[in-house]
Formats: sequence, C-alpha cells, structure tokens
Amino acid sequence: MTSNISKFSFPTTIYFGAGALDNLPDYIQDLKIQKPLIVTDPGMLDTDVFPKVEKVLKDAGIQYSIFSKVNPNPLDSDISKAVEVFQQTGCNGLIGFGGGSALDASKMVQVIAAHGGMVNDYDISTGGNQNIKGPLVPMIAIPTTAGTGSEVGSCSVITSVEQGRKFLVCSPLLIPSIAILDPELTTGLPASLTAGTGMDAFTHCIEALTVKQLHPMCDAIALKGIEFVAKYLETAVKSPNNIEARGYMQLAAMMGAVAFQKDLGAAHSLSHSLSAVCHVPHGLANAICIIPVMKFNKETCLKEYAKVAACLGINTFGMSDNEAAEKAIEAVTDLNRGIGIPEKLSAVGVKKEHLEELATKAFLDGCHQTNARKCSKEDLMNLYKEVF
Repeated sequence: MTSNISKFSFPTTIYFGAGALDNLPDYIQDLKIQKPLIVTDPGMLDTDVFPKVEKVLKDAGIQYSIFSKVNPNPLDSDISKAVEVFQQTGCNGLIGFGGGSALDASKMVQVIAAHGGMVNDYDISTGGNQNIKGPLVPMIAIPTTAGTGSEVGSCSVITSVEQGRKFLVCSPLLIPSIAILDPELTTGLPASLTAGTGMDAFTHCIEALTVKQLHPMCDAIALKGIEFVAKYLETAVKSPNNIEARGYMQLAAMMGAVAFQKDLGAAHSLSHSLSAVCHVPHGLANAICIIPVMKFNKETCLKEYAKVAACLGINTFGMSDNEAAEKAIEAVTDLNRGIGIPEKLSAVGVKKEHLEELATKAFLDGCHQTNARKCSKEDLMNLYKEVF
C-alpha cells in the first residue's frame, strides 16, 4: 500500500491521498469482488485518467466490464441498461468512476440488480426507499470531480425520462463500501467544471448548515467544508495541478455530502429543476442559485451566516450578525465572479418561456421543504426571476 495514503471511516471507508488509485486491487480483494462493472460516462473514456484505472486492473489480472453511457444528469433508462450489462457479464461488484452522475448511477445499479423493478419504484417522496433491503453488491466509489460528495452519501439523484424531473432515492444501504479520493485524478478537470463542482460542494455545506434541525456534528462539518472551499477553490480553478488545493476540495465535497444528511434547501430545488428542464449542470445551477437563496433566507439565518462569514475569512469582530451576514453574501458573490461563474440564468441557456415550468417542477422537488425559510411556488419563481 502506498505509504502517503490516509485511511479513515465516516462510516464509508475512505482512502485519501495522491496515488490512492494504485491500491485499487487491494480494495477489490478486501470486498471479495471477483469481477467489477465500471460505471462511468462516455466523456471519461477520452480522458487521461480512465486508462489509469484500466492499467491498474490489468496489471493485477482483474477482469472487469464497462458501462460508459451514463448521462450528465443520470436517467432512469441509464440504470436499466447498466443493470443489463452487469447481469449479462457476470459481475458481482461495482466501481463508480467519474463525477456525481456516474456514482449516483452506480448506486442505483446496486438496488435494481438486487430487487428489480423500475428506478422510480424507490423514489423517497413516495416511500419507495423502504423497499431497499440488504445486502447489496459491494461498490467502490472513485470521484474524478470535487462537488457532489456522492462517494460518501446515502442518496442518488436520478432524472425520470417520462416525467422530466429529478427525484431522490435514499437509503443507508446506498453508501459505498469504499471511497478512493485521489487528487491526481482531478487535475485534468477544466476550470469551468472545477468551479461548478466546487460551488456544488459549497452549496451542500451552506444549505445543510441552515436547515432548522439539531445536528451539531453536521453543522461543524459544514463550516469546515465552507472554510476549505473559501481557501482552496480559486486556487484549484486557476492552478489546476496544485495537488494540495485539489485534495482539500475533494475533502470539502465529501464533507458537504456528510453534512447534508441534515437535508438541503431551496437552491437545490431550483437547480434540480434547471438540470431536468434546461440541462444546466447541477453544480453550475447551484452556484448561480445560491446567491438569491442566501438573500431570501438571510432574515432567518443571521447567526449561521455570521459563522459563514468567519469561515470565508472575514474579520467579523465588532459586526452585528446582520452586517456579517451581508458580508458573507457579498463574499460568495465575489467568489463566484472570481472563478468565472455566470451571474444570470440567461447566460446558461435558460429562456423566459422556461420559467413557469421551472418553478412548477422546483416546487414539486422536496428539498425546499427543509429550506430555512418557508417558500411557495411564487417565491421560487421570484428567485428564478432575480437571477434570470
């Protein structure tokens, strides 16, 4: 085992450090996987990092199959196709490799391979998650972005082709058996993707922090994740080969996913709808939407935002909570600008005629129900209009 790799659990067993991928055969053996299915997206096949995975497996004499047709926002139909490959090629384990979409898809392959049926049979909003029973086949998660934190999360976000909306499937059984966080796998990310996924991690942290539910451990983790994003995201965007920045952004993403077991808020309802209707990448949608949502929530989140301001490096000594909260929102706006996030939805392909459908589907999304401030469909529409 590479000597500079850290191992810790929370509860996923996590191997963190440059070169952690080299030990993949050991982790496969630990889980008694004879033949894994690698679940990824078509773009990953053309990157420099996918051949590294294949080489590690081939050098160890490990047979594997590949499913590489996961969409950027994974579709329920992607899962059905992946399960077919999994079963037909005799696999007994999974490697989710790529961004959050590949990892979320891999999680659902576990469920359908074990229980059958359709993906939306397990929609948490209908109580379908209660039908997920163990054991599921083991899964190793290898993220190549630093945003969703899906490698340690218990949820999968899937888009229904028929309904044109996103839904959540959540169960503790979906948490991957092992996560490999190797910052060397993220150095080739384009600046725009690094920025969007980084703000996805930030949004997870800040929305989890402001959910009005007692969970002091998640709050502490969320604040530390915000601190890491503030300190390292711009460096990761502008100096992509900086391994330290890349590594800390991976940790921030993981911490965001741990924190949002508290739940999320309105920014996620807005972004889920934007991804389903207008195909805006999830992280980019979150980055744009978090600003109006922070403004909307400010009156109910003054103490939380004051803490956020300190994590963003603002000297809040002598400030009122209101002043500190204002400074926090300004700092997040400046961070977005500094890493090239567009300020308006119209700049990412959203048209005025989309707004009614966006608001309707955002209101159907469950995340706004745990938003710090209660919001109606009209409120969600106004939030869209604010950044249109």
